[in-house]
Amino acid sequence: MTATRVLAVASSGGHWLQLLRLAPAWEGCEVVYCTTHQGHKGEVGGARCVTVPDANRWQRFRMLWLVIKMAWTVFRVRPDVIVTTGAAPGYWAIRAGRLLGARTIWIDSIANGAELSMSGRLASSVADACLTQWPNLAGTGGVRYQGAVV
Repeated sequence: MTATRVLAVASSGGHWLQLLRLAPAWEGCEVVYCTTHQGHKGEVGGARCVTVPDANRWQRFRMLWLVIKMAWTVFRVRPDVIVTTGAAPGYWAIRAGRLLGARTIWIDSIANGAELSMSGRLASSVADACLTQWPNLAGTGGVRYQGAVV
């Protein structure tokens, strides 16, 4: 039996820190990390780590490049599961992963206590599981609360 292949995706900064706190959950799995900053490669031990461009909704060409790079990454990794704490790279990973039949989990950032992030709202309609770290945000669009990462 082969190990479950996990693609763990997060933008640099708080998203990345929250993702790293989840690492014990995929112990025993084959993990590939994906982030937006080359400097994070040294933070994942011996695991493979790929980088993609970061983009936001106002950077249309960068966003297009991110979509292409993220789709290519998902296609090459062929994950069984995609776990992401956001933002845009995680959303596009989930979109591409669903096309390949991967199970997908979106965990919205703890920084979003008043409402889900824009990426989280979009991901909630696509991901197999969409989790919030705030109990008051659970229930909307199938979003669940199962505790906080931080």
